[in-house]
Formats: sequence, C-alpha cells, structure tokens
Amino acid sequence: MALRGISVVELAGLAPGPFCGMVLADFGAQVVRVDRLGSAGDVSHLGRGKRSLAVNLKQPQGASVVRRLCAQADVVLEPFRHGVMEKLQLGPEILRKENPKLIYARLSGFGQSGKFAERAGHDINYLALSGVLSKLGRSDENPYAPLNLLADFAGGGLMCALGIVLALYERACSGKGQIIDANMVEGTAYLSSFLWKTQESGLWEQPRGYNLLDGGAPFYTTYRTADGGFMAVGAIEPQFYKLLIQGLGLQSDELPSQMSITDWPEMKKKFADAFAKKTKAEWCQIFDGTDACVTPVLTFEEVAHHRHNKDRGSFITDKKLGTSPRPAPLLSNTPATPSSKRDPFVGEHSEEILKEFGFSQQEVDKLKSDKIIQSHKPRANL
Repeated sequence: MALRGISVVELAGLAPGPFCGMVLADFGAQVVRVDRLGSAGDVSHLGRGKRSLAVNLKQPQGASVVRRLCAQADVVLEPFRHGVMEKLQLGPEILRKENPKLIYARLSGFGQSGKFAERAGHDINYLALSGVLSKLGRSDENPYAPLNLLADFAGGGLMCALGIVLALYERACSGKGQIIDANMVEGTAYLSSFLWKTQESGLWEQPRGYNLLDGGAPFYTTYRTADGGFMAVGAIEPQFYKLLIQGLGLQSDELPSQMSITDWPEMKKKFADAFAKKTKAEWCQIFDGTDACVTPVLTFEEVAHHRHNKDRGSFITDKKLGTSPRPAPLLSNTPATPSSKRDPFVGEHSEEILKEFGFSQQEVDKLKSDKIIQSHKPRANL
C-alpha cells in the first residue's frame, strides 16, 4: 500500500481527525490512536485499521509517554484548539526539536491564529465563516448545511490528509518535517474555489436557489416519483436536455426555451407532474443507458446493490461490520486495503504499542500501576 511503513500518532478527537487518520490507515499507514483513560472510544466510528493506546495526558508522565512515541513517528495528528498541545508540553516546537523529521498536522476549526483561533465551533460555524453556507439552500429559505460533510470531512479531514501526504513527499526531498495548519474554514473555502472564480461569469447572479446549479433550473434538481422515491436530474447541455424531454414524454415545441429563467418555475411544475406518474424503478428503465443525466437517488439500503456499484465493488460489505464505502481513489499498483477487523477498544493495544516503541516491561508495569496508561485486553469467548 502507498503509505506502508509510515507511523502516525493520532490524538483522539471528533469526526474530522478520526476520518483523516482512517484515510491514512486505509492506505497502509500504521496509526496509533491515543485515547483518554476511561473514554468511550471513537464515537465517530472511524477507527478502522487503528490501534488504541490509552494515556492520561493530564499527568506529566502521560505526556512523556506520547513524546517518546512522537520521537520515532513520522506524523502526529492533533485535533485540539490552539494552545492545548503547548499546555501539555506536546507542541510542535518541543516534538520537532526531538524529531526534526516529524510532520506535525494540526487540524482545527478556525486555524492556529486569528480572532477565532481559541473559539469552539462545529461544521455549520466553519461553513458559515467560509462564505459557502451563504450559497446553500432553497430560494426563500434560510441557508442550510448539508449534514456535516463539507467542513468537517472535506474541508477538514480530507484536506488534512492531503497536507500530510504532500509534506511526506516534500520530506523525501529535504529530509525535514514541517507543521501543517489545516482548518475547516480555509479548507472549505478552498473547496469553493469554483464559486469564487465564476462570480463574474453570471453563474450566480440570481438570488440563492434561483441559479443554474443551486436548484433553480428545472433540469438540475430532484423530483419525487410515484412510489415516494426520487430521481436526480443534471441535464445541462442541450443534447442531454433533449434526451430528458424525450424520456419524460414531453414535446420540445410545447415548452419554453431551456435557458429561459423566467419560465423555470413553470417548467419545474411540468417536470414534477411527469415524474410523479411513474415509480423510481420505471424511470430507471427509461433513462438507464441514455445520456440524459438522470439517475436514481439511492438510499443507503439500495446503494450497495446498484448494478454500477456492484460491478466496481464500490462498497464493502461485512457480516459483522456492515456496509461502508471502499476507500477512494483506486490506485492501480498500491490500492488501499482497509482492515476487516472491528474498531479497537480503548487501550486494547497499549502494552504492545509501548513495547514496539522501546518501553521495557518494567516501565509498562509501572505506568499501569500509576494509572498513567490503561490496558484493555478483550477476553476470548471459549
């Protein structure tokens, strides 16, 4: 796998950090998740391929344990607000002095500097501050966030993983590590570069919800079917739009021009009436195999069984772990091989991890007796 041999120390946190660590683990990195003593583990359920070391970081001995790990690691991933790691004596200045090759990835909401650097926040707040939230939502409604996917996982976790890979590549040339300031606000803003670059093109000149790509166009939106399902329509180009009209059984000469914005609301009603006459399966039969850019809106229960996804093996199904997406992108020579094991219990691998990093049995026993580390070895069911 592409990241085989790369050692990552991930300080446990919420969704964006665990996702970043899981991406690295899926592509071969050895990821040690540093959990708090007595914690419930990764509530985001993104611990695939990781091992757990439970440490009391509030005690100097606990911070010392993590420092020894970072002295040998390639990457440390920390998800805290500005200043937290410095208080623990685990800031980049200390760790990189002991290990100049260390890549120190800081994943936060607002970044390591600025007025909001020490403020709390969630996906919707980062999305709002990036400017992107102002573009999301239907006409005449409040802006709304699309779950917590954009800021937490795309602008945060995935951008941080990209930064780590870039830093690893640069280190292969320079031999030196570096500090990564990854944050959800700027990551999300960067994702929206297309919106910024097309501001003057007229693509967004209408109010929110009335433009080509934000639900305003009748040929770029979703429609309810007779059985309560939904179809997604993206027939922008004229040749695709023509196929859409044919599939719906409508006559082009009886409709306004495709790009007549003032007629879009009425066209939406006509399209909605047409889609409401057949089931989702019936519309799939009509549009599958055409370039009308019409596809079913698949539920989580349906997605793994769709023919295209089955042909590509896009989803992994395990009797014990359920169904989840296969790691992407697909590399031809070094594809990801996600672990099929369950997520680790808190402290499940504490002893073996410390021994791998050079701790003696006597040191491990002392750390356990002093309640600096926690060891949770599950018992076999015989």
